[in-house]
Amino acid sequence: MSDVIDADADGDMPEDPFDQIVNTPFDGALSERYLVYAMSTITARSLPDLRDGLKPVHRRLLWAMRQLKLDPDSGYKKCARVVGDVIGKYHPHGDQSVYDAMVRLAQTFALRYPLVDGQGNFGNIDGDNAAAYRYTEARLTRTAIELMHGLDQNATDFRPTYNGEDEEPVIMPGLFPNLLANGASGIAVGMATSIPSHNAAEVIEAVLLLIDQPKAEHAQLMEVFHGPDFATGGLLVDSMDTISEAYETGRGAFRVRARYSTGRDDKTGEWLDDDGIEKLGNGQWQLVISEIPYQVQKSKLIEQIANLIGDKKLPILADVRDESDDQIRIVLEPKNRNVDIDVLKDSLFRMTDLENRFSLNLNVLDETNTPSVMGLKPLLTSWIRHQIQVLVRRSQHRLDKIDARLELLDGYIIAFLNLDRVIEIIRTQDHPKPIMMEEFKLTDRQAEAILNMRLRSLRKLEEMELRTERDKLLEERDGLVKLLDSPARQRTRLKKDLRALLKEYGQDTDIGRRRTTHSEQGPARDIPLEAMIEKEPVTVIMSQRGWIKAMKGHVDLAKPDLTKFKEGDGPEYAFHAQTTDKLVFACDNGRFYTLGADKLPGARGFGEPVRSMVDLDNETQIVGLLPYDEKGRILLVASNGRGFQAAMSDVIAETRKGRQVVNLKPKTRLAVVRPIAENADHVAVIGENRKLVVFPITELPSLAKGQGVQLQRYRDGGLSDAVTFNMEEGLSWTMGGDTGRTRTEKEMALWRVARGAAGRMPPTGFPRNNRFL
Repeated sequence: MSDVIDADADGDMPEDPFDQIVNTPFDGALSERYLVYAMSTITARSLPDLRDGLKPVHRRLLWAMRQLKLDPDSGYKKCARVVGDVIGKYHPHGDQSVYDAMVRLAQTFALRYPLVDGQGNFGNIDGDNAAAYRYTEARLTRTAIELMHGLDQNATDFRPTYNGEDEEPVIMPGLFPNLLANGASGIAVGMATSIPSHNAAEVIEAVLLLIDQPKAEHAQLMEVFHGPDFATGGLLVDSMDTISEAYETGRGAFRVRARYSTGRDDKTGEWLDDDGIEKLGNGQWQLVISEIPYQVQKSKLIEQIANLIGDKKLPILADVRDESDDQIRIVLEPKNRNVDIDVLKDSLFRMTDLENRFSLNLNVLDETNTPSVMGLKPLLTSWIRHQIQVLVRRSQHRLDKIDARLELLDGYIIAFLNLDRVIEIIRTQDHPKPIMMEEFKLTDRQAEAILNMRLRSLRKLEEMELRTERDKLLEERDGLVKLLDSPARQRTRLKKDLRALLKEYGQDTDIGRRRTTHSEQGPARDIPLEAMIEKEPVTVIMSQRGWIKAMKGHVDLAKPDLTKFKEGDGPEYAFHAQTTDKLVFACDNGRFYTLGADKLPGARGFGEPVRSMVDLDNETQIVGLLPYDEKGRILLVASNGRGFQAAMSDVIAETRKGRQVVNLKPKTRLAVVRPIAENADHVAVIGENRKLVVFPITELPSLAKGQGVQLQRYRDGGLSDAVTFNMEEGLSWTMGGDTGRTRTEKEMALWRVARGAAGRMPPTGFPRNNRFL
């Protein structure tokens, strides 16, 4: 059975589709097609046009709404109607993406100057989505009308729609500086754009300056142009130098913070400069947030803060409440009235989105549809050039309209001057038009207009009105001709139009008042550990076997039954501290460890062994435990009599493994760890041979790590104890027995020698255990 190939109607054999296959490298074919896709994404979807600041979907939305006559003075129409027209006539994409774009144009918290006036649920700053387009209605705002002004005056080109059935504008020719005023963001293939919104009045002022001084420096522009002005307000906390540099290069980032304030001034409408502190009486207070950074969802922000409270990562904060209505009001309740307000604010800035960064990437499509990153001056210069072109096109369009009208007026006037003859020709001739054109030298349009003239217009008053209109049009025409012939006049006219626009968006108007203010501040400081912990008094107790716990409050340390211990165990260290304190452990191997007092177990049981909290083996003994003092110093002496003094900040350990501070020789251990009093000027050392030496503390070196120097020389045995004291106050030691009395010896000249001496027997009455304490 053979295959049969049918011929076409002309009898020719159809072309074999395999003959159209072209052999080409795969990578070349792929890169060529991907480039086409990339350029389509860049130029027709993601990047805004420098001239009107719109992407195609936004431009088509506004055009469709204009075609539906949804101006600000008309009624609203269903958003479904608008979306249907857009996707049916102009934008062949999904309805949801078009509606999402429309919703953003209507959101007052998303756009600084909304272009769509929405009625219904268009979402909110909490992050809730808008209602479906069958439930919402919309119309254009006056700002959108300003942006589209000139569409009927040949101010821009039109192109066919995707199906060729209609036309759409290439750009919106209006004078409103939408690109900078409303900003834009988008991600294309290989590039992106991120432009914050700005104050329209400042943009116009910068344009006016550049028109007057085309060679103005960037610094001069920044004197009137002060950076972003976000729809949600907030504080811009970068330096003006940083902001200026970003706009000069077209790339950068801005730190934006929430505003703390309890309300606005009734007269000026400005936020009160009260740092957000609301007094409640009895010394209590709360912190009020009135504005949050741009693009931060309020609900997620509150959730962030609530999680910090729940996870006890910010214990100085007790509660967060959302008391917002049409104005944002987030109330923060501190743990107590003694909380440092600045610490609380800095903590929130570092740990939540109350401070975030907004990037600047002025990547736009220029008048040739080429993407490029521009600085502020080149961008404004290009926009001015575009607006001059729009002004010229509008003026030429008006001039053409005037010429067309003058042609008709000249014909009407000729008709009135020869009214009887015109009537006679019309009444007697079967084809009056060519006769009238021949006799009165009329054009075809003039003759046609005369023949179409109404009878009631044939009155004397009409002739006077025609001559008046003609004179006015001639005067206007003369001005337009001069305008078109003079670049200087064009700049002057553009400045006049911009100043008229400035009155509508000036700083003294509700819509034009700057929302984001500048308040230069450094980065949020590192929060100390104690600021993250609720400060409460505790009594730290550690047993002889290394079991540690903390009792609430400062209890009497003299009580014999201070707390219970395991059988065969007893108290070793006990002192008062705060939960915000760090505790420093010194071990006989010269290694130091650190624990937070807030991490200690309660005192209901026996506590927990220190060895379970840090990496400490069973053979190592703890020889010192004391609270950390940032400015404190400690005396460290080994059993062989070598020692030094160290700052407590040098012995703090950041990990469980601890920190080696004292380097020890074999068969030597760290024996003495004692704080040094601020007024101490001498060191007393006593050995196992019961010899005592006293020398100035200036002979004791300060080290962060090491063996130290020889404090006392021994022939037999080693060190028993060492202490620092003030010579004028005398050397004290604990008397024997349970009395707790001490004895002080002020005459120490016999024992005062150079460091490293052998020493002599201590004063009469010195304890037999050779211990000062």
